[in-house]
Amino acid sequence: MSTPFPFTAVVGQDDLRLALLLNAVSPAVGGVLVRGEKGTAKSTAVRALSALLPEVAVVPGCRFSCDPAAPDPACPDGPHEPGPGTSRASRMVELPVGASEDRLVGALDIERALAEGVKAFEPGLLADAHRGILYVDEVNLLHDHLVDLLLDAAAMGASYVEREGVSVRHASKFLLVGTMNPEEGELRPQLLDRFGLTVEVAASREPDQRVEVVRRRLAYDDDPAGFSARWADEEAAVRQRVVAARELLPSVRLGDGALRQIAATCAAFEVDGMRADIVMARTATALAAWAGRTDVLAEDVRQAALLALPHRRRRNPFDAPGLDEDKLDETLEEFSGSGDSEGSEGSGDDEPDPDGPGGGGGQPPSADGPQADGGSGARPEAGDDGEPQASGAGAGEQAAARASEPFRTKVLSVPGLGDGAAGRRSRARTEHGRTTGARRPRGALTKLHLAATVQAAAPHQRARGRSGRGLVVRRDDLRQATREGREGNLVLFVVDASGSMAARQRMSAVKGAVLSLLLDAYQRRDKVGLVTFRGSAAEVALPPTSSVDAAAARLETLPTGGRTPLAAGLLRAHEVLRVERLRDPARRALVVVVTDGRATGGPEPVALAGRAARLFAAEGVASVVVDCESGPVRLGLAGQLAGELGGTAVTLDELRADSIAGLVKDVQRRAA
Repeated sequence: MSTPFPFTAVVGQDDLRLALLLNAVSPAVGGVLVRGEKGTAKSTAVRALSALLPEVAVVPGCRFSCDPAAPDPACPDGPHEPGPGTSRASRMVELPVGASEDRLVGALDIERALAEGVKAFEPGLLADAHRGILYVDEVNLLHDHLVDLLLDAAAMGASYVEREGVSVRHASKFLLVGTMNPEEGELRPQLLDRFGLTVEVAASREPDQRVEVVRRRLAYDDDPAGFSARWADEEAAVRQRVVAARELLPSVRLGDGALRQIAATCAAFEVDGMRADIVMARTATALAAWAGRTDVLAEDVRQAALLALPHRRRRNPFDAPGLDEDKLDETLEEFSGSGDSEGSEGSGDDEPDPDGPGGGGGQPPSADGPQADGGSGARPEAGDDGEPQASGAGAGEQAAARASEPFRTKVLSVPGLGDGAAGRRSRARTEHGRTTGARRPRGALTKLHLAATVQAAAPHQRARGRSGRGLVVRRDDLRQATREGREGNLVLFVVDASGSMAARQRMSAVKGAVLSLLLDAYQRRDKVGLVTFRGSAAEVALPPTSSVDAAAARLETLPTGGRTPLAAGLLRAHEVLRVERLRDPARRALVVVVTDGRATGGPEPVALAGRAARLFAAEGVASVVVDCESGPVRLGLAGQLAGELGGTAVTLDELRADSIAGLVKDVQRRAA
């Protein structure tokens, strides 16, 4: 086993380290979601946490880590006789994004269950993570069916495996820790709420701190064991402090004054439900225990709010999570009263390191000296990597128009039956959904079609010498259920940003329509891409990504003006699809061209645009043209373009879900 990077050797990232340590002190806090750009030590810090957790006592030989002091009466390996247990290190179990359902919850031997009635069960990752840490890297990319299973286990503290009347239940209580890059898409609200705390991380902009990061990483890579040995004393000190805080935790008093501040803060930020209040109370208590105090102070409540509320406050899908700290301070001051938190200003004398972010509960100890503030709570802006510069900019360029209010759009779906990633847009063959038939399993059996299996085995019972009541089932008799559900698609927007679109302030309405379609893509778990064309060329403003936030940010700053190189925009979109097919061949594409259909600039622009459009039709790419033409005289060029693409055209008004044209408009492909 490789030597993990020491937790105390992580440079900076104070909020991240504090949130992880608070969960080590009080697992009831509910876990941590770490959001941030790549290369910010998210995974390194999480993997290092397990070395700081106290050992756990388990029943010898139990595959489900039962506590010998209170064994699970329904444990599949039980019942357990009373007796002394054995100690082992706390586990950190990693859930791969591409894991199967059987790998997560465990698997039953269906053949033995049918033929012999034996519950032969192989535990999964939820069993391994019981009384430990379940870590999901890139948790926002986790498939929906795995998210559902995680939600069930987190809510009930148990995992249930049921296959055709055969069921197994085992305890599964774990600390859920996830890391994600927001540029690759957001989490479902239900799973987001299951994380007790959230932390935003970013790389430090301080040269000295960046130098120290590189120095330590190189030293670790050269000699992992030696590097870890040099930090052994610091690791032991933090481990002892975690144990001491756990022992102190039951003695911490959460007074009425602190409770009123917690309730007032949650109400002020309009969080849904009561989970935020409970998590804040547990976090503030853990902060006090970590600081070695038995009273919860106002500074603990403030720090708890900064960690527990950003991902729970009501916000629009494209708004970055965060908290208005001025509003937070005003709320805490208003409800300070004369309770237990009075006089907490300047009370940091109880805390060995009072320079922590927000002054709450104190910083996790570190031997790297005073830390710069970079990376401890900064929120990356969506456009930090620079705004795209359109070709042909200069004379005639107009300022970016603001998008109009988004609206609910009609469902635009790709026709046919796909095999892409799980989502909510187009019909597809999936692991979950309604059963449509049966087939022989390819590889491991995951969803048994009982009727088809019995039908396949029935004619051979006499030849197999059946004499009792049990059905004699062979491997060749098993049938896999085929199911139909929904898939996510690649929605590639090709947006006309030329001068003709800017006329009569149409661009504001156009941006509002594209923003509405982006919101729809966010809800349906699609990948999105953005190609714009203006002046003399086209550019990929945003390569295909799961982050609709990034697409919305690029759209907001999109300038307009110049000629209309429609052919260039279509050819660039065609190239984007070609490259994406190599990366993800199963994901089908939906091309949404937003234009008035005009083509200008260069020799024979209309004919060239038609030839480019016919490339999409020849390859069977589903497409829709959003006709942005307005005014009393309409040329109908967008409709002609849709015909060349083999798709259909809708006006901005028809795009609305509540328009007279109907509630749903599927993308149609013209027959060759």
